[in-house]
Amino acid sequence: MSISYTVRHATHPADSRNYDTAKLREHFLIEQLFEADTVHATYTLHDRLVVGGAHPVGQPLKLESFPTLRSEYFLDRREIGIINVGAAGSVTVDGEIYELAPKEALYIGKGAKEIYFNTSEAGKALYYFNSAPAHHTYPTRKVSLSEAETVELGALENSNHRIIRKVLINSVVETCQLQMGITELQPGSVWNTMPAHTHDRRMEAYFYFELPEDQAVCHFMGEPEETRHLWVKNNQAIISPPWSIHSGAGTSNYTFIWGMAGENLDYNDMDKVAPTDLK
Repeated sequence: MSISYTVRHATHPADSRNYDTAKLREHFLIEQLFEADTVHATYTLHDRLVVGGAHPVGQPLKLESFPTLRSEYFLDRREIGIINVGAAGSVTVDGEIYELAPKEALYIGKGAKEIYFNTSEAGKALYYFNSAPAHHTYPTRKVSLSEAETVELGALENSNHRIIRKVLINSVVETCQLQMGITELQPGSVWNTMPAHTHDRRMEAYFYFELPEDQAVCHFMGEPEETRHLWVKNNQAIISPPWSIHSGAGTSNYTFIWGMAGENLDYNDMDKVAPTDLK
């Protein structure tokens, strides 16, 4: 089996207040996403999202089910969003090939069976994915950056000039609950998602990439009145519970992918927290 998986239990905010750095990293940081000829998957009980990565080098990698899912195929009761974060590559879905340029996305609905992450020239294609439970089958669809809903926010004066590309969101593609997008920090800017916010009706995962190997991002989490932080490297991800803020500042500009699962598809359903109210 080419898939390696771990399970993370949901956490209560009152309990997390007692975590030291090692415990915070154990529960919320995903350090290993890409390994040659392996699919890595982390199953979190926060909205039962699966966060994963695939790095095919010698041969295509099949997206296989694993015991926790209790299903013959990975997508028997799930949907998945895949974003190519490496060189140009392709994904095969039940015999049909979908070419993915860097940062292009692919949505695959419930019921698809044979899914392969294909190799690319020099084995440099990297596929990041989020998967959530699904109640209905929506069509498989590729989304290019030109099709994304794109907004520009922030300003260089506040060190948070960023471009948000909503690639797998209900205004672009039909999904059951999964939403994904790409936020690119512009040169000279380091803060993302500021002012911070929470959203009780869905959780989120952050995947940081395009970060120089000698740089890092300080990811802030926790309740607004009881914040914590984790230092994150390139190609690592964070699990963000519904009760937690999710914001970060890097020692360089970078790009990150946000993925959400929960009971609604309203992107603006959030409770903002002013910077002066954070503790």
